Amino acid sequence: MSLDLDDRQRAMLAEMGVHVWAPQTVAEPPAPLAVAVKDWQTDSDRQNAIENIASNEDFTWAEEQNAMQVEAMSPAPVAAPSTQAAHVRQPAAGPRPAAAGPSPTSLLPLPPGIGQLDWPALRRTVDTCQACAMCLGRRLPVLAVPPEALRADWLVLGEPPDDAQERASVPFVGDAGVLLDNMLKAVGVRRFAPTEPPARWEAASTAYLSLVLKCRPALPTAPDAQAVAACAHYLRREIALVQPKVILAMGRLAMQVLLSEDHPQGLKLPLGKLRGQVWHYQGVPVVVTYPPVYLLRNSQDKARAWEDLCLAMEVVQGGTAAA
Repeated sequence: MSLDLDDRQRAMLAEMGVHVWAPQTVAEPPAPLAVAVKDWQTDSDRQNAIENIASNEDFTWAEEQNAMQVEAMSPAPVAAPSTQAAHVRQPAAGPRPAAAGPSPTSLLPLPPGIGQLDWPALRRTVDTCQACAMCLGRRLPVLAVPPEALRADWLVLGEPPDDAQERASVPFVGDAGVLLDNMLKAVGVRRFAPTEPPARWEAASTAYLSLVLKCRPALPTAPDAQAVAACAHYLRREIALVQPKVILAMGRLAMQVLLSEDHPQGLKLPLGKLRGQVWHYQGVPVVVTYPPVYLLRNSQDKARAWEDLCLAMEVVQGGTAAA
């Protein structure tokens, strides 16, 4: 039997010391993510579910907005220890402020002269950048720069940072970072380590890792065109400093940024249909593949990712020309 009581009746019963139980109502998640949310067991599952949906060939920007809403509904994840501890820049102590940094009305333009910055100056510029709303409430930008000149034949570009990457201020950490390191090792390449002497940084066996956006805002939100365009200026400078022979675009947003200038027709295609061919960005060959966090949940696509790595290796060795 259920009691249909209004607020006044419940208040009267409470004064009499009679406690009435009523089931709590839980808001339903957005429809496209209902199944994914039901299967979440950990904070890692939550993030991977969003990435899994983002890698689907039928994914739309409306569904991405739903994904960000579900992420906002979820409790803040606790970052797992990074396997790249030697690369970590420690963030400031204390809890993350809910609304730190500038307000949306006080955003600043990009500083002039980005095209002439060296690595230390690029680091300082990104640390203080306030050119888009992604900087609102950030802890630290995610940008792993070498202390001096670096040449690398590979540049790996990933999706916007998650909580673990922001805490470490390093791209590709945790299980996804381990998987990426193993993938690169399989083709004789490894990410550069700032703790190693520069003499060990050989371009042919080195990969420079970066993300399409450098900041993660305090309140999860889908990046807008202003944010993507602002960080594209930093990406161009990274490419000019690294001088890669191939860019490995891991994920939908990374692919869209790299193809938007020279191959706008490719933006209409799903990620899966952009694989298997060579594109280019700023004159550098681009190979599209799945992000590591997606491969952790979809091991059947690791064989396709291996094909993409082999294609990228052929490009580096000069066996395949860009489209």
